[in-house]
Amino acid sequence: MMRWNTVKEKLLAGKPSIGGLAALGSPLAAELLALAGSEYVLLDDQHGIWDPKSAMDAFHCVRLAGAVPMVRVGKNDFYLIGAMLDRGALGIIVPMVHTPADAEAAAFAMRYPPRGGRSEGAYGCRIYGPDYRAAANDEVFLAVQIESGLAVQNAEAIMRVDGVDACWIGPADLANSMGLDLRQPADQRQHEEAIRHVLAACQKAGKIPGIACSPDNAQKYLDMGFLFVTAFGDSWGVYDGARATLNRLRLG
Repeated sequence: MMRWNTVKEKLLAGKPSIGGLAALGSPLAAELLALAGSEYVLLDDQHGIWDPKSAMDAFHCVRLAGAVPMVRVGKNDFYLIGAMLDRGALGIIVPMVHTPADAEAAAFAMRYPPRGGRSEGAYGCRIYGPDYRAAANDEVFLAVQIESGLAVQNAEAIMRVDGVDACWIGPADLANSMGLDLRQPADQRQHEEAIRHVLAACQKAGKIPGIACSPDNAQKYLDMGFLFVTAFGDSWGVYDGARATLNRLRLG
């Protein structure tokens, strides 16, 4: 049986995977992230500009360009998770998972019975061939976002939930939840301690540690032991690329 989720396979082997975030609502921009070499492209349906049709088109474009299509859903919702899987996503990131019960709800939505409660009807998954239904439970990938002080406290219990494959730390919301000002050295240290605590919880549970970051600090997190690393995005690339070119031309 063909393995479609090469990123999950790599992560389970203990090797890091680097991907990009697509927020602009453009399937072609998502495709460019894949063509640039992203191993996965993560559509942001929480803060980005996607609708059901453009998301499905983007999943297919990313797949055809050789990367693994993933999505961060808008919230921890059975129907949203199932719909994105049905359109062709192989990975789901669920935001604001604070408790083991939150993680259990996400895991239940991810997989077909008897391992979950996912509903039949995956019309957008025909790109994976006729054996999709038989292989889907093993191929899909669930990462829960640890991005609150409560989630950090519950990290070990959350990561022990069956069906959760990984965490994906949201550093900015984590700092906000903890009331931290990252311009202050003491708050920076507290923030890093929380991140290291979640990393240790993942490793203890045998789950994959992931994080959202920037190009500037991605290597730091890879060196720390994070494997599922989202380090750039379409909006950042457009803005930073245009700004760098304009600054160079003006200086010249």
